[in-house]
Amino acid sequence: MAEEIIRTKTGIQGLDKALMGGFPNGNMVLVSGGAGTGKSTLCLQFIVNGAVLFGEKGLYLTTEQSKDELYKQASIFNWKLQDLEQKGLIKILYYDPTDGGAFPQTFNESVEQFKPKRVVVDSLTTLTDSLLISGMSDDKAFSLVQIAETVNPIPRTDQIITKHVLYSLFKVLKKFKTTTLLTTEMPEDEKTLSADGVSEFIADGVVLLHYVGVGSVDFRSLAIRKMRYTDHTKSTLAYAIEPSGIVIKESEI
Repeated sequence: MAEEIIRTKTGIQGLDKALMGGFPNGNMVLVSGGAGTGKSTLCLQFIVNGAVLFGEKGLYLTTEQSKDELYKQASIFNWKLQDLEQKGLIKILYYDPTDGGAFPQTFNESVEQFKPKRVVVDSLTTLTDSLLISGMSDDKAFSLVQIAETVNPIPRTDQIITKHVLYSLFKVLKKFKTTTLLTTEMPEDEKTLSADGVSEFIADGVVLLHYVGVGSVDFRSLAIRKMRYTDHTKSTLAYAIEPSGIVIKESEI
């Protein structure tokens, strides 16, 4: 008899249905899309629904928006982040990409102390770019970068940094069986599924968001490209960003 999969529900009805009940617990899932697709909205909704609907703690690591900006975005959907913070259900951690600070240590300590069941990294693209520029605070990673630049005349350091960051996150989060969403920009030519071209292979799952605007008509679609440890809907799903957040439409594309 197959072992029952423990799942983390998103609270977004159509998406949970497409995932056969939710993300497998402990999966690290890449949320990839272009500007205006709603990557941050989906991730914020995942954290808020976890707290409000399921009483699960959520850690939101933001690199592109300050706390105040995140509060403002959440208020559009009537999500009361500050109240949930005060109740100890949500923790927002802002990492300034211009700091060059010790990200791994800060993040590890936050997870150890807060013990979230859900984590969001928004965005993986900005995080890895900032660590690449700063040379990483980790001597081992910096040595790998120097070796790569010496051996290969075409710099591949961005992929090395991305791998190092993801494996570091895996090490911390797998220990707590934390379900994690990481946002990334999808190149317009869509030759890769992420800005770095490597994270889609390391992550347990990939959710693709597309947006097409024609005149006054907006059209958005979602596809689950892969998801380890579970079956999932292979069809493309239409979705909209409504006053309540991300809503999956009933019809498949």
